[in-house]
Amino acid sequence: MPDKTVPSLRIAPSDLPASLKNVVEYRKSGLSLNHVVGCPLDCGYCVRHLFQNFEMKQPHLVVSDHEAVDLLVGHWAFRPDTTPIQIFNRATDPFLPGVKDHLFATLELLDERHFTNPVLVISRWKIEPSDVHRFDRLKHLRLTILVTWSGIDDDRIEPVDSVHAENSLRVLHEHARRTKSILYWRPLIAGLNDSDQHIGRALALSSLAGATVFTGLFHRAEIREHLRLSGVPDVYPEIARRKILPAETEKRIIDAFAGRPLFRKTSCGIAYVLHRADYNGHYGIREMCDICPAEQVARCALVHQKPKVSQVTELAAIAKLETDHISIDHRRIELSNSSEQQRYFIQHTLNYQVHDRDHPHRFGRHGRAELGWE
Repeated sequence: MPDKTVPSLRIAPSDLPASLKNVVEYRKSGLSLNHVVGCPLDCGYCVRHLFQNFEMKQPHLVVSDHEAVDLLVGHWAFRPDTTPIQIFNRATDPFLPGVKDHLFATLELLDERHFTNPVLVISRWKIEPSDVHRFDRLKHLRLTILVTWSGIDDDRIEPVDSVHAENSLRVLHEHARRTKSILYWRPLIAGLNDSDQHIGRALALSSLAGATVFTGLFHRAEIREHLRLSGVPDVYPEIARRKILPAETEKRIIDAFAGRPLFRKTSCGIAYVLHRADYNGHYGIREMCDICPAEQVARCALVHQKPKVSQVTELAAIAKLETDHISIDHRRIELSNSSEQQRYFIQHTLNYQVHDRDHPHRFGRHGRAELGWE
């Protein structure tokens, strides 16, 4: 097998935060592989603020692509052909110069092992026709490119021109055959990029992708502080653990997109373009499905099966989760004292929602912050 490791980046410094030295982490949209860290794009709302990495502007390599792939497939939660995978979605943009070489190498190493897992790649940068042709040569992985677009034109919040995302959507639309694409409208911030003009632009762009996913803003303390220091007045009066997307903003978007494939959740959009059921089991939260195309609801209904307590207990043991009481109803599994990584492993294995009692999901909130839903 040819060596697919591409040593085009500097090695990450030894004092890298521990959160970034751990290159495999479970997130809601999949097992996340991040062996390249650092980004010059300076988006003010970036989650890199939460990993003490925002000041690293040049991408660095934490481990080689071979070692990264071995760590991923050797992770306790990885299941061949089942576990959704994300690549470079936490600490860099996968299409930056140099980073892109490692994206291709990683994908090809996984594909050579004949894995058919769904793979998510999220970017707001420039995608070229040659990139798409190389993606289409993958034979086994089920790849979806989520092109992040916001329409925000305030450089203090997002200095990256949204025209790059628009061009990337066109390139994917014109050249992709096997590779799927999604318009990823985020972050939606009430009063900033939810005007009629923004909605109209998103509608036009949606015709270039297989589906549109829209989501709100993580307004964590670190992000709010960065925006304040940049001279941006608080976009919301509160910080929140979950993403903020007010009900009024959501309603306007749903009304405008009537009849088009629009989804509240990332995994729902991916499932739709792949013609599969949602691996996060959102079908149990039936009010989540009220905007989904009928054919997608039918796909998810076919696999929605209430699991047995014994199944959950077995998976909890694998995840080293000790929980006093497991309850299961037609909507979700409920546990106690669980971490997100433990819950997502069980959720993806069973295609069934898993919630923790300390962080309840309120009816109709779709797992979002309470702000704007009173």
